[in-house]
Amino acid sequence: MRLLLTWLINAAALMALPYLMESVQVSSIGAALVAALVLGLVNTLIRPVLVLFTLPVTMVSMGLFILIINGFLMWTVAYWVEGFRIASFWSAVGAALLYSVISWALSTILLEKNANT
Repeated sequence: MRLLLTWLINAAALMALPYLMESVQVSSIGAALVAALVLGLVNTLIRPVLVLFTLPVTMVSMGLFILIINGFLMWTVAYWVEGFRIASFWSAVGAALLYSVISWALSTILLEKNANT
């Protein structure tokens, strides 16, 4: 149940992005659900490998290179998923940062409330 709620929270965060950034487009709720699922899979399977391979650059940049990795992965998902578009790479970096903040805030509010009941 918690996994399903997390997926819905991430889809809601994706649906909020076009209201905050003109360079992000989400055509429908279905596209947001698919994009959230693919983004979750990519972050689970591919992101750890990329972080490991770029560890020296990440350490030199004091962790800021992780933002570039997150943006690249979001940009890649936008390329793969029909109905989810991001205009440029740097827009994807900004969208990944906003997506993380929105998803974290919604998760904190909804999942903590749900865990107490």
